[in-house]
Amino acid sequence: MTDKTTIDALTAVELLELYRTGELSPVEVTSDVLDRIALYNPAVNAYCHVDFEGAMQQARASEARWLRGQPCGALDGLPSSIKDLTLTKGMPTRKGSLTTSDEGPWDTDAPFSSSMRKEGAVLVGKTTTPEFGWKGVTDNPLYGVTRNPWDTNLTAGGSSGGAAAAAALNLGVLHQGSDAGGSIRIPCAFTGTFGIKPTFGYIPQWPTSAMTLLSHLGPMTRTVEDSVLMLNAVAHPDSRDGLIGAARQSPWLNSVDRLDGLRVCFSANFGYVKVDPAIQSVINQAVKNLAQLGAIVESGDPGFDDPQDIFNTLWFVGAARVARQLSPHQRMLLDPGFAEIAELGEAVSLNKYTEALAARVDLVAKMASFHERYDVLVSPMMPITAFAAGHNVPPCSSYKRWMDWTPFSYPFNLTQQPAASLPCGFTPDGLPVGLQVVATRFADEKVLQVCRAYEKNWPSEFLSAPLSR
Repeated sequence: MTDKTTIDALTAVELLELYRTGELSPVEVTSDVLDRIALYNPAVNAYCHVDFEGAMQQARASEARWLRGQPCGALDGLPSSIKDLTLTKGMPTRKGSLTTSDEGPWDTDAPFSSSMRKEGAVLVGKTTTPEFGWKGVTDNPLYGVTRNPWDTNLTAGGSSGGAAAAAALNLGVLHQGSDAGGSIRIPCAFTGTFGIKPTFGYIPQWPTSAMTLLSHLGPMTRTVEDSVLMLNAVAHPDSRDGLIGAARQSPWLNSVDRLDGLRVCFSANFGYVKVDPAIQSVINQAVKNLAQLGAIVESGDPGFDDPQDIFNTLWFVGAARVARQLSPHQRMLLDPGFAEIAELGEAVSLNKYTEALAARVDLVAKMASFHERYDVLVSPMMPITAFAAGHNVPPCSSYKRWMDWTPFSYPFNLTQQPAASLPCGFTPDGLPVGLQVVATRFADEKVLQVCRAYEKNWPSEFLSAPLSR
């Protein structure tokens, strides 16, 4: 079935086939993953908690089911991770914060964790996030700095930076991310992995994110096919979710090799973003590749002004909501950057907040009109490559906050559209570049078809070890 000879090169879909034929077992695969986590995690800090004993116990149970020819679900025996913002029974959820306690009892699964468990996934551990997922890089006062497997001097991005680093190194094949301002797509672009922020509400959330209408859950994997497998396994309604926004549909993704007749708008800079020329060169080639697959590509812009002020208003208020629940002593333990935006959020008036909500609705309508003409919008995912780890903005840059250097991401949290980061090449310095693919709300399958067709014709490359250059 495959000419890959080592477990660390195999995808989730390939592993399932090898389980079915008996050529590999979940115990062998999980043991290999745990060994590689022990070896490589100290260099990148992808995982903040690893359940070695529990993972092997789950793997043995999965192996027994496969030997009986009775896998319990679509993910049976696949080593997987959950982000440290998502409740997971039997594992601490500290949210990267010194304000949380390690006492537990850790007796509840969030819907995402519950669905993964029901489908048979082997939950290996929790991946690192910035404190409360507040920024586009991953470091926090509790667990430290997460680094990029392509160069451990650099950031893996955030807030799902731990999941991205784990995916790049195949420390597990399926990884949960969350994205309220780019937190799946930013680290995927920085690490050369694939991730999609599906239409808001497609995957249920509980407890509700502090960022409410901005926050999406989604998969982060090496391949589009693996992400589709994961999406279909977790997109089950949950009565605890009070913000469900999308009608469920199944299955996702018809396997296509071409994109004949697909209407694509290519926006190089949205009309206002300065993009690194090395990145733009890679993106330009990726767009030419789409045209080679039969897509009808036109250059243009989505037609909105930078909505950062709208986003910041909602983001800062969300941070204030979190901080308001803390004692004065706990507030002193916060990441200073988080404490700053929480203070700014406290100063937002009700009038300004409701104006931001109204502006968000207007932007949704504008993009709905845009997509009457185009099936998808494509753009650079990031205007810059990964920068020095441990910094919120690139050193010696003019950026003030993380939102300043990720202008392609947060507009589509405001509009709640499906958006993916697809690895499409490397800069001359050898750093990954991501292509963003966006469709209208509820057209998630369109995003996935574009990404899958591209991936089949131009497969990505991956690291085999986390060595800095």
